[in-house]
Amino acid sequence: MVQDDPKTLVSTAWLAAHLKDPDLRVLDASMFLPGNPRNAKAEYDAAHIPGARFFDIDDVSDSRSDLPHMVPPVEKFMSRLRAMGIGDGHQVVVYDSVGIYSSARVWWLFRLMGQDNIAVLDGGFLKWQAEGRPIEDLPPMVRDRHMTVRRQNHLVKDVTQVAAASKLRDYEIIDARSPGRFRGEEPEPREGLRGGHIPGSKNVHFATLLNEDGTMKDPAELRAVFEAAGVDLSKPAITSCGSGVTAAVLSLALERIGKTDHSLYDGSWTEWGQFPTLPVATGDD
Repeated sequence: MVQDDPKTLVSTAWLAAHLKDPDLRVLDASMFLPGNPRNAKAEYDAAHIPGARFFDIDDVSDSRSDLPHMVPPVEKFMSRLRAMGIGDGHQVVVYDSVGIYSSARVWWLFRLMGQDNIAVLDGGFLKWQAEGRPIEDLPPMVRDRHMTVRRQNHLVKDVTQVAAASKLRDYEIIDARSPGRFRGEEPEPREGLRGGHIPGSKNVHFATLLNEDGTMKDPAELRAVFEAAGVDLSKPAITSCGSGVTAAVLSLALERIGKTDHSLYDGSWTEWGQFPTLPVATGDD
């Protein structure tokens, strides 16, 4: 049973009890990898948790970058959230349609922007529906509210900082991709990327942090997963993945075990894997 924490993770029971709170806002942040035929916005339009707004990760991003869904400028984040009627004083709960996946990216993005009153819905929309809880297909009533943003730069790393961490080994770089992709044995879902991983990084597939029903494991189990992967939890951590989405599942798990000195490599393998001048390791090295 999840220990409800409105700053990290809340249960479906917690959300159901608070759904009508005047300052609660719910976000559907579902997304799918390239090549997946599912349409997240169409699914949201057909059915969502009552009052939920749709958070388009690809839209609320830096359109100037060639990399997918990079962190947006502060001004764009503020304007998009204000248009959704989300601002100061709101408690936000974010979910996705597969359990805990893209919702964690939005949790991390809010944290980066200095907004701490946000939690991921444990088990997501799948668990909510499985329990027979209410859904609707109506657009939400939106009232404008100002949002104050104080960007927390220590929560994000760029390629130069990650390259230095890989060389100096003063951070634990933790990769959320599947073991096959980490070792360079499976193809990347995006074309043109080399196979393998950042030298010195450790592999913790994000799915190993979750239970079969898409909920997150308890803190003791989470800690055991990181330690089994050889992660030194005494070092500050940098999380990474394919494009900065499932890395945030690792970030959420680290936060759940009380580890706060973590940051996320926004460009992740989509950036690292395309530059031939950056070193790549394969296998389990």
